[in-house]
Amino acid sequence: MPIFNFTTLGCKVNQYESEAIAQYLTENGWSAARSKENADLFIINTCVVTQKASMQSRQAVRKAIRSNPNACIVVTGCYAQIEPDEIKKINGVHYIIGHADKHTIPEKMISRMAKHIPLPEFGPLLMWSDISQEPEFRSMPVTGFANRTRPFIKIQDGCDSFCTYCIVPYTRGRSRSMPLEKVLDNIKLLKRSGYREVVLSGIHLGHYGLDLVLPTTLTGLLKQIKFLRPIDRVRLSSIEPTELTEDIIKIVAESDIFCHHFHIPLQSGDDLILKRMHRHYSRSFFRDMVIRIHEMIPDAAIGVDTLIGFPGETEKAFENTYSLIEKLPVTYLHVFPFSGRKGTPANSYPDKVPSQVIKDRCLKMREMGNNKKMEFYKKLIGKKVQLLIEGTRSRSTGHLKGITSNYVPVFVSGKDNLKNHIVQARIDKVYGNEAVFGRLL
Repeated sequence: MPIFNFTTLGCKVNQYESEAIAQYLTENGWSAARSKENADLFIINTCVVTQKASMQSRQAVRKAIRSNPNACIVVTGCYAQIEPDEIKKINGVHYIIGHADKHTIPEKMISRMAKHIPLPEFGPLLMWSDISQEPEFRSMPVTGFANRTRPFIKIQDGCDSFCTYCIVPYTRGRSRSMPLEKVLDNIKLLKRSGYREVVLSGIHLGHYGLDLVLPTTLTGLLKQIKFLRPIDRVRLSSIEPTELTEDIIKIVAESDIFCHHFHIPLQSGDDLILKRMHRHYSRSFFRDMVIRIHEMIPDAAIGVDTLIGFPGETEKAFENTYSLIEKLPVTYLHVFPFSGRKGTPANSYPDKVPSQVIKDRCLKMREMGNNKKMEFYKKLIGKKVQLLIEGTRSRSTGHLKGITSNYVPVFVSGKDNLKNHIVQARIDKVYGNEAVFGRLL
């Protein structure tokens, strides 16, 4: 039985695609490598969103080669799409496969093994095409996730926005969507496999459906989910501010199938920086939207992305971002330092912010984010919540861990038969830094 292994970097979409490839291999007689077991096939699904991600992708490739000297090494993902020539320089890589051919990886590798096709000897075999010409959404169905209680469904790929700092439209191509009926079928399939919650994911989720032959919208999809109730809970991944409409907020507020959780990329709270980023909203628009969410769904968790140190970000511009978030009912922050990406307009912008200044500003933002998260958690003490109990116990406490609709991890005592079930609990206390404890009702 051939053995495969994976290293996956980056976003939920990458994780979904890796799971789809792994499932296909498993269904065709392959087995996933156990700890420290050498593999016949090692796939590295890479990321390129920051310089650090690119570096980590190269490191992951080299580590796979060292630890699996006899394996077929396949490099795919965004770094493979945008920098194939850099990967060619790494001795020991056999295949570099871009996004347009990513869905063919399992079939190609199974065929190679069955036909005893030898590995390329003189440098890696490149399977690459211009992703901007990719005509349609490539479906990679997944019926189960090996290590997740709350599986992702990739319903959209690509991005049309071309923010000046972002490499993703160049690595993922134009926005492409899974047909609405297939989305519903995939949710039902995961429900039949025993899952209680799914996370709708995409590179640009708010553009879902606009490219289809019979155009629809994310709002239209959510209305269908609300009506059909194909699973117990549905969570939305990141949505752009201008696409998180009042209709979507209202749908989430009115139906208990949707998790009370929004993740919104702000990036900057300074209007001039937003314009330089090619972000089509203002700080006042963002402020009003967050307040509207809080008014319509008071217990909603609101996560926010910030990009710190964009060229031209003065101390005043940074303070505009900091003060905006500080005054809003935001639950947690994802703080990213600006990282210039070759091929993007912002990479050549003047007025670069010194690296130490960026680090200091990021630290300040993260401290505020941690404080806001703790404030949100403490407001839950004494309240009843519904928890989806995850499949593994906490190593540190031995407790079961459950996730609330509003994205709070809660530790409870209970038996293993509660795993992958939705249960009622009451929040008792917040202990230390982020640990929330409750008791089952």
